[in-house]
Amino acid sequence: MSVRGAQETISSMVKTWEGVEYATGKREIGHIHGDNLVDIPFPKKIRDEIVQAGDALPHHILPETGWVSFYLRDAGDVQKAIALLEKSYQIARKQKIKVEQET
Repeated sequence: MSVRGAQETISSMVKTWEGVEYATGKREIGHIHGDNLVDIPFPKKIRDEIVQAGDALPHHILPETGWVSFYLRDAGDVQKAIALLEKSYQIARKQKIKVEQET
């Protein structure tokens, strides 16, 4: 299944975040496969929490990594995907700021 227009809606929102086009610095915050699947990286501990809570599944190809896969099955899933991408974005921003402060 897929959600018609999901990729465009998600991409439009993510591109409004400061300094982001699905990457901030050298860190990717996620990517979309058409209107049906979003893959998002997290630190392994956070990935485990997200999967445990049922908010996403382990990555469809690399299940032992920090990546999750989120399938877009209905219109409400678009906002859920955006929330997961924003979580990844916030983690990336904090990491980037920490690195900048250390240099």
